[in-house]
Formats: sequence, structure tokens, C-alpha cells
Amino acid sequence: MERNLALEVVRVTEAAALAAARLMGRGDNVAADQAAVTAMRKALNYVQFKGRVVIGEGERDEAPMLYIGEEVGAAEVPRVDIAVDPLEGTSIVASGGNNALAVIAIAEEGGFLHAPDTYMDKIAVGPRAHGAIDITASPTDNLRSVAKALKVYVEDLCVIILDRPRHQELIRECREAGARIKLIGDGDVAGAIATAKEGSGVDILMGIGGAPEGVLAAAALKCIGGDMQGVLKFRNKEEIERAKTMGVTDLDRVYTIEDLASSDVMFAATGVTFGDYLQGVRFFSGGALTQSVVMRSKSRTVRIIDTTHYFEFKPKYE
Repeated sequence: MERNLALEVVRVTEAAALAAARLMGRGDNVAADQAAVTAMRKALNYVQFKGRVVIGEGERDEAPMLYIGEEVGAAEVPRVDIAVDPLEGTSIVASGGNNALAVIAIAEEGGFLHAPDTYMDKIAVGPRAHGAIDITASPTDNLRSVAKALKVYVEDLCVIILDRPRHQELIRECREAGARIKLIGDGDVAGAIATAKEGSGVDILMGIGGAPEGVLAAAALKCIGGDMQGVLKFRNKEEIERAKTMGVTDLDRVYTIEDLASSDVMFAATGVTFGDYLQGVRFFSGGALTQSVVMRSKSRTVRIIDTTHYFEFKPKYE
């Protein structure tokens, strides 16, 4: 894939972030999500590739834009697969919380796991703990292994976990092992990425979240040398049948980071609200400031891009 694509797609996440940020704290997560989806879809029309959405807003009959299988872009080549989450953390934006992102990842055709819309048990770490995790082991064993890799005590580790009733046992065991815990309401893509940032205060992500978000997190971590494993967790028979139609044959398979994002990948995200990794959108008279990250797995390049937008001169993507 052309390296310039990474810088092109950041405009896509910027457009989604700017649109969603206007609805921060308004209490309407549906409107915030729709604003991000519409802006991202319009911006994708100008990117010089032929992209196929493999992780998106759902099936065609469920989502009018960015549905799975939709083709986007302004050229015939290169042909790429796209994973998107126009607004990761819809309820975060609605309540004015932290760590909401607009996210996109692109890979060579067939480079992403076609993850069904179900749950995934995940464990993720940054590059210094690569190879130290095993999702089939206990949380305590993983904490000890990661602490050893990072050359710290378990008591020094901070585990980021979605604040859900299903995680009560996980939280209890992490506490008993001596680790510190950061509970978040939403945004486990941002949480996974934070494990790879020195100084974020987060060392490891554990717990069950969305499977599509797991693919996006894996794409980001692959770009920066992190590590991740996941196991699909189905809620009902309908999800199992849908997974089978998407090619999932082993329902208990442990997916490694290479299974989730198998080819050369690029990742871009723009902060919508302030978070552990990126600053959020800040509006001023006639414009706004955004902060984005752009990554490439091939070169391990990570760029933090601070952008000033002047709305009078900005393309409308119409």
C-alpha cells in the first residue's frame, strides 16, 4: 500500500471527529454517531483508493452508510479492506466523557478478520510486553508475566477494564493479585492503544468488549509493536450462525494479533474528546484544533498530527 494513504485517511477521521464533537455533552448518542458516520462516509469519497468495508456499521439492511461490503473511494487502485468506527465511544460523547475517537484502519485485501458483530474476550499490551500474554491463562498469571516483561512489580501495573457487571470476577482477581485498575465506561479501542504509550499510566487491557473493536485495536497495536489476543464470545445461536456464514469454523479459537490483522496495515484516529492517547477537538471562532495519530505497520512510523482547521476555507466533502 502507498504510504501516502496513511496521511490521506487522517482527513477522514478528522472530518468524523469534528462532526461528532459538535454534539459533545448533548445527551444524544444516536445523533453524535450519525454525524460522525455521515462525515466519514463523505470524506472517504475523496480518498484515492478502492476500499471495501469489512468492519463497519453493520449489515446493509441495518446501516445506510459504511455497511459491511460497501465500496468507497475515488479510484480503482489500490484495492484495500477498511475497518471503521466513525465514533468509538458514542455514549462518551453524549455525556462529555473522555477517550472518544474517530477510527479507521486499512489493510491489503483479506488483511482483516471479518469479525462478526458479537463480543470478544481480549487481552492487549504494548511493545515492551509483546509475547508475555496468554488469554488461556488466568488474569493473575498474565499480570505476573507482564510485570516480569516490564521489569516492575504487579502492584505497579494498571489494568484497564470496561466497567460492566460481567467483569466482576476479573476485577476481583486483579485486585487480589495486587494490580491497580482503571475502569472505563466505553472506548476499549482507546484503552488498548493506551497500553502502548509510555506515560499513559495504562499497562494492560483485559476483558470482554466488541469483536469489531478488537480488530481495530489489533490494527493499531500491530503498527507499534504491541500484542493482543482475543476469543469470540457469542451471546446467542443467531450470532453463532452469522459467524459461521462469515467463515468462522472454530468457535473457541484464540486469535492472535496476526490473525486479527494479518497484512501490512495503516491506522488513523482523531480524538473527539480528551483521552489517554489523544487530545479532543477544541473549537475557536471560525475553526477548530484536532489531534490525530497515524501509524504504519511496515515502517512502525507513528505520527502525532496537530491540525488547525479554518472552516471558511475547509472542503465541505459534498
